[in-house]
Amino acid sequence: MLGLWPLTLLAGLLLLIAISIFKGGWPWLKGWLRSRLGGLLVPALAVFTALLIGGLILMFTDQAVYELLGAGQIGEGLSLAVGNLAKAYGALYEGALGSPAKILEAMGQIGGEDGLRPLLRVVRGPSDSLVQSVPYIFAGLAVALGFRAGLFNIGGEGQIGIGWLVAIVAGYSFTGLPAFIHLPLAILLGAGAAGLYASIAGILKARTGAHEVITTIMLNYVVYRLSEWLLCGPLEFTQGTCRTRDTAETAFLPRFLDHPVTLHWGFVLALVAAVIVGWFLFRTKWGFELRTVGANPSAARYSGMSVGKAYTLAMFLSGCLAGMGGAVQGLGITHNIALGFQSGYGFDAIALALLGKSHPAGVVAASLLFGMLRAGAGRMQSVASVPTEIVQIVQALVIVFIAAPAIIQALYRLREARGGAAAPAVFTRGWGK
Repeated sequence: MLGLWPLTLLAGLLLLIAISIFKGGWPWLKGWLRSRLGGLLVPALAVFTALLIGGLILMFTDQAVYELLGAGQIGEGLSLAVGNLAKAYGALYEGALGSPAKILEAMGQIGGEDGLRPLLRVVRGPSDSLVQSVPYIFAGLAVALGFRAGLFNIGGEGQIGIGWLVAIVAGYSFTGLPAFIHLPLAILLGAGAAGLYASIAGILKARTGAHEVITTIMLNYVVYRLSEWLLCGPLEFTQGTCRTRDTAETAFLPRFLDHPVTLHWGFVLALVAAVIVGWFLFRTKWGFELRTVGANPSAARYSGMSVGKAYTLAMFLSGCLAGMGGAVQGLGITHNIALGFQSGYGFDAIALALLGKSHPAGVVAASLLFGMLRAGAGRMQSVASVPTEIVQIVQALVIVFIAAPAIIQALYRLREARGGAAAPAVFTRGWGK
């Protein structure tokens, strides 16, 4: 039960903050939050509200609860509902971050007959959370970069697939190469192929004004159908499996610890990518041009900037980031690619970019949150018999509240920032504009 205390304390603190804001009391707390957190307040409250609504769904979707309430046993019914919530969210927490009690116990066993194995077993949850966040970080950065340039790249799922497929093929096709050449080569080929593929949408946008939402969605389906043919045909390793052969070990992304911990160096690569994207957007001339085009393409064109080149470059870089996420997933976890590889990372990335306000640091934070939710969902299902779809409900609610911040502002009686300063909007434009 020790593992539930951090979750309980955190939930209590968030509830205290929410109530204080909602009631309009404790002005010092509201002022401190506004000065310290600023633009983070609405995203934080969006996540909290989504978890709260998800908890209510968990509490009142149990048939036993309704039977008790229908029999007039209100206290017993509410007690069971709260118990279900604590059990489910406790399992979610333990699956995502581990149990402090078990970790301390395992640390006391270090040096015994089993060596580090007890510790490795109990830190698997935190490790899985970080592993799940890796493709989220890459895909979120891809969408965020597109947003900054005024583009809505909804083709992340297909670009992840292209990067994954090309990296795997490079991983088993090139033999005899040392690891320090083979691994970077496979990752770069996957990223480059996805970047070139995404550039198609950028070129169409620049030349014809074709809306990138339409073209990237269609390009997703091209990847789906093409991969079906390749994986069940020319690239199939064993007939009937619809999967490729495994890559050579020289193309494996090294892991930090032994099995069952799966955390690999792709996490470090994702953090480095976030730093580079931040530097590119806010410290280089090209990044300034992309942001200017995204904010006002007419003004950018008037000042001599090439809007078409900016669109093409933004889509290329966005595709490279998404493709690198697929390459890292393939070379770090699966070491092959099979039919049905689509995992929703590309579409979840839209929520990550919105939640992180299209800033690399915000995207990383949002990706860690979604990674924890995804990693903890499995244990929540096995321990509390709660379907993993509840996590998707929470994620969908986060998207709703971030896309419509007026809901959060009205719910918690938040005022807009003084001077009318609002969070940077996501600018996308219609066909031919």
